[in-house]
Amino acid sequence: MDFATHFAFVGLLASLALAFIRLCKGPSLADRVIALDLIAFITIGFIGVFTIYSNATAFMDIAITLALVAFLSTIAFARFMMRVPLGQSRADSGLSSGEKS
Repeated sequence: MDFATHFAFVGLLASLALAFIRLCKGPSLADRVIALDLIAFITIGFIGVFTIYSNATAFMDIAITLALVAFLSTIAFARFMMRVPLGQSRADSGLSSGEKS
């Protein structure tokens, strides 16, 4: 079991490094937000593996809370992307703050 958790930590660390590279290089805002979401879920994976490694179940509450926050932030970003057309700001579209598109 010790080898499996160490192997999982190494795999998660490699995926975290690759996601961080995508966060820095991402050509668009959507790529960066998805990379940030991936980093949040990799962090949840770290917490889960550490919970198994240390046999302390209290960390799972933190992982569940972080998963909920990451999911809600992804939904909020998707709604933001649907409201504002690509390459156009609210001021350019002629909409006031109270009108819907």
